[in-house]
Amino acid sequence: MIKPYQITKENRYLGLPLGFGFLGATYALSAFVYFQPYFFGNGTIYLQVVVRTFAFIFLCMTYYFSRNSTKNSRHLWNTTLILLIIVFATSVILLNIPQVSLPSYQLISSITRVFNLICIVYLCAHTLRSHIEKPEPDTILSPFGYILLGISQYSLIIYANDNSMSAWWGALAIRWAGLAIFLIIAFRSFWNTKKNGLITLKRGY
Repeated sequence: MIKPYQITKENRYLGLPLGFGFLGATYALSAFVYFQPYFFGNGTIYLQVVVRTFAFIFLCMTYYFSRNSTKNSRHLWNTTLILLIIVFATSVILLNIPQVSLPSYQLISSITRVFNLICIVYLCAHTLRSHIEKPEPDTILSPFGYILLGISQYSLIIYANDNSMSAWWGALAIRWAGLAIFLIIAFRSFWNTKKNGLITLKRGY
């Protein structure tokens, strides 16, 4: 997912590795928190949902600003990125201050799940439209990955309403299937980049 930034060296693509990095870290953290919910203090269970929300925000902002490469849009993206990092760092600090009274976890998780679902709908629409306009073999599976993540979020909303364990386990399975798709995309992009580099090197000789 870092390939666009490596090729262009433009900061507007930094949101992809940041977003997917945070996303993968929070899914791993969720499994850890399930067994150790207060390992990092009372804010541990909140940390996963807040970081995951910022992951989707980074991804949405990256896709949004990728449509326009003007100088003004680059400055706007740099400002937005700095503000997001400041808000993210502030949120993480506040979650780990014992004196801060936090809302109920159920309320926070419900709000973030709905917000995340809205972000995923935007990501699905953006990637589908991009591939319809200009198909890319390396990333053709990305809309399906986002669709699976969206289904996973919707299943978690169902679980929050009726405590259906089938919705819970289904959400986890679909989530990992979506992440597996993005890992396949990353591997294919890396492999094609490496292969093209070797071909160029051979032609140089």
